Amino acid sequence: MRALLYAALGLVVLLVAGVLLAVWAGRQGEDQPPGAIATTPRAAQGVAARSEAQRAAAPPGSKHVLFGDLHVHTTYSLDAFFTAMPILAGEGAPPPADACDFARHCAALDFFSITDHASELTPDHWAREKEAVRQCNAVAGAGSDPDLVAFHGFEWTQIGSIPERHYGHKNVIFRGLGEEEVPARPITSFGGVENINPWHDAAGAMRAAGVVDPANWKAYADFGWKVDQMLAMPMCDTGANTRDLPLDCMEGAPTPDVLFRKLDEWGFDSLVIPHGNAWGSYTPPNSSWDKQLEPGMHDPKRQRLVEIMSGHGNSEQYGAFREFLVDDQGHKTCPEPSEDYLPCCWQAGEIMRQRCDGLSPQECERRVARAKRLTMEAGVAVDKVFPGSGAEDWLDCGQPRRGFKAAYGLRPRGTVQYAMSLSRPEAEGVPRRFRFGFISSSDNHTGRAATGFKQDGAKRGRTDMTGPRNEFYRSLLDRRGSPDDPQQPVEVAVSLGSQLQIERIASFFYPGGLVAVHAASRSRDAIWEALERREVYGTSGPRILLWFDLVNGAAPLPMGSESELGEPPRFRVRAVGSFVQKPGCPADAASALGAERIANLCLGECYHPEDRRRRIAAIEVVRVRPQLRADEEVTPLIEDPWRVFPCEASPDGCEVEFADPDFPGSGRDAVYYARALQEPTPALNGANLRTRFDEKGRPAVVRPCAVDDPSDDCLAPVQERAWSSPIFVDQVR
Repeated sequence: MRALLYAALGLVVLLVAGVLLAVWAGRQGEDQPPGAIATTPRAAQGVAARSEAQRAAAPPGSKHVLFGDLHVHTTYSLDAFFTAMPILAGEGAPPPADACDFARHCAALDFFSITDHASELTPDHWAREKEAVRQCNAVAGAGSDPDLVAFHGFEWTQIGSIPERHYGHKNVIFRGLGEEEVPARPITSFGGVENINPWHDAAGAMRAAGVVDPANWKAYADFGWKVDQMLAMPMCDTGANTRDLPLDCMEGAPTPDVLFRKLDEWGFDSLVIPHGNAWGSYTPPNSSWDKQLEPGMHDPKRQRLVEIMSGHGNSEQYGAFREFLVDDQGHKTCPEPSEDYLPCCWQAGEIMRQRCDGLSPQECERRVARAKRLTMEAGVAVDKVFPGSGAEDWLDCGQPRRGFKAAYGLRPRGTVQYAMSLSRPEAEGVPRRFRFGFISSSDNHTGRAATGFKQDGAKRGRTDMTGPRNEFYRSLLDRRGSPDDPQQPVEVAVSLGSQLQIERIASFFYPGGLVAVHAASRSRDAIWEALERREVYGTSGPRILLWFDLVNGAAPLPMGSESELGEPPRFRVRAVGSFVQKPGCPADAASALGAERIANLCLGECYHPEDRRRRIAAIEVVRVRPQLRADEEVTPLIEDPWRVFPCEASPDGCEVEFADPDFPGSGRDAVYYARALQEPTPALNGANLRTRFDEKGRPAVVRPCAVDDPSDDCLAPVQERAWSSPIFVDQVR
C-alpha cells in the first residue's frame, strides 16, 4: 500500500513538474532557422547525360523535357511543423534549405517551388524564404544552363464550411527573383468571408503536449511560438491597394476575385494554380467548380494550369455519384448505394440499424432517418454522428471504387474533368470556360519534392502519412470520444477534422507527382514560358516522357494549344516509360551532401536511374465536349476513355495516331487529352483501403494502411501514368 502511495505521489510530482515546465516552455519558444543550403551543384556531366537520354527518346526537333515540383511545404507551414512534432514521431521541422537540397541532390529535379501557406508566413518568414530561394538559385551559377531553377511561391489556402463559400486552394508562383519582382507580403485567404483557421487552439494543445512529453518540450514551445506570431499579426485593409499597405500586416483576399485584383495591383508575372478541389479531407460535400466560372472568379491570364494529382491523391476523374441529393427547395435526400459508391449518409443508416437492439421497428427507422440527415449536415466530419465509431464501421463510404490513386473522399464536381466540361455564355459568342493545362506535384510537407521516383514502402517522409509514436500518445490524441447513448446519433458542429480522417486518410497519401515541361532550354525563362503556354504535363511520380500534338497543319500544335477547325482533328501521341531505379544514391549526390544527410534528408535513396526503361502498356485518350447550356448534364459529355490503344512491349515506347471524324458535324467544341499508362509496378497505397466484398459485392471489411506497422508495406500493383495537357479544338466561329 505504501509503495502504491509513493508511486501515486511520484506521478503527481511528475505532472506538476511537467505543467510548470510547459508553462516555462511557453515563454521560451523561438523561431526556426531557414537552414544552410549545400553549396555544391549537381555534376554538369550528370545533368548533360540525363538531358541526352531524354532527347534520344524524343521525336526529332523536340524541346527539352524537364521535370519539377511546384508544391512543396517547409516548417513555415504550420501543418508541416505540426506533423514534425515528437508526439507524432516526427523527424523535426524541415527548413527551406532542406527543400532546396532535396530537390537538387535527392530528387535531381530541374525546377521546383516552395509554396508555404500564406496565412502562416510572417513578414520575417516570407523574407527568409525569398532569400533561401535566391541562395538555392545562386548555387547553380549565373549561366543559362542551371542544374536547378527555384521559383518563389506561396499557397492561398481557402476553406469554407459549406459549398457556396468554399473556393479551395491555389498556389501562386512568380517568375522573377528580385525584390522588385515578387510581392512584399504573401496574400492569404483571410479577411471577411468565412474561412476556417484550424490553428487557433493548436498552440495551447502543443504546449500541453510538453506535460506528457517533457523531454521534447522545446519542440512544442517553438510550435506555440510560431502560432502566437501568426495570430498576433493584424489584418491589412482588404479594400486598399496592395502597394499602399504596410509590411507588418496580414494581407487577405477572401475570394478569388480579390486575389486576382491584388496580383494585378502588384503587376508581377505570376501563375495561379488551383489544387485539391476534389479532396474530401476539407472540401464540403457537393462542392463544385461552377461558382468559379462566375465573372471575376477566374483569371484566364494567370489561372492557366491545374494540379491534377499530388501526394494527396488524383483529382482527375468525374463520377456521376453524389454525396447526397438536394432538390429545388434545398431538401436533402440520401441516395442508395451503387456498385461503385457507398454514400456515407447511407452507411450511417446501416450503423444505426446495427444498434437497434431493443428498439421498436418504428423507433429504429426514425433513428435511421435521423442518422442519415445528421450525416448529410456534418460536412467532412461524418463519423462524429456516432462518437466512438471508426473505419471498421464506416467501411469504404465516400470513396469511389473506380479510379487511380484517388483523393480521399473524392468530390465529383471538384474534379478536373468536371471543370473542363463547364461552359457559360460570354460576349461575342465566345464561351467562358476553364482552359487548364495539367500538372502534377507533391504537396509534400517534409520539404521533400517529388519523392515518387521510388516506391519501396518508406511510408513516412516520402508521403505525408503520420501518426502517434506509440499507443500512449495515440490514446491522448484519440478524438473519437465516448457516446452518451450508442443508440442515438448526435448533431455535429462543423469542423475540419475527424477521427475517421485520421484513421483512413493514411490510405490516400502517396509519394508525390511531377510536372514536366517542354522547354526550349533549361533556363528560368524557358521553363516559365512553357508553363505559360501550357506545354506541360503531369505524372504520378515516374519520369515518363510524353508528347501529344494536333497534326492537321503544316507544323504540329503541341499539348496546351487552342485551334479552330472545320475538319476532323488529327492527333499524334508518343510516350516512353520511365527509367528503372537503382538502389541508393549516385556518387555526386553522396559527395555533395555527405553520408549523414543522405540518410536523414534523402532517406538513403535518391533518383538513380539505370539505362533500362519501363514499358508503356497503353495510351488512353479522353474527350470532353463542354456544355452548350449551363444546365446541360455533364455525364455524357465526359468520355473516359474515348479511345484506348494497347502498346507492344517495347523499351522504345509507344506512338499512335488517331482522328475524330465526328467533330465537324457535331456542332460542339471538344477538349482532348492523352494518358500514358506504364506496365504495373508496386506502389504505396495502390489499393487504398483494401476493401473486401461479400458474395453480393457489398463492402464487408476494410484494412487501412497501418502507418506505424513495419510489416505492412501498403504496396499494391498499379499502372503509373502521365496526363498530357489538353488540346482545345473549337468549331470555326
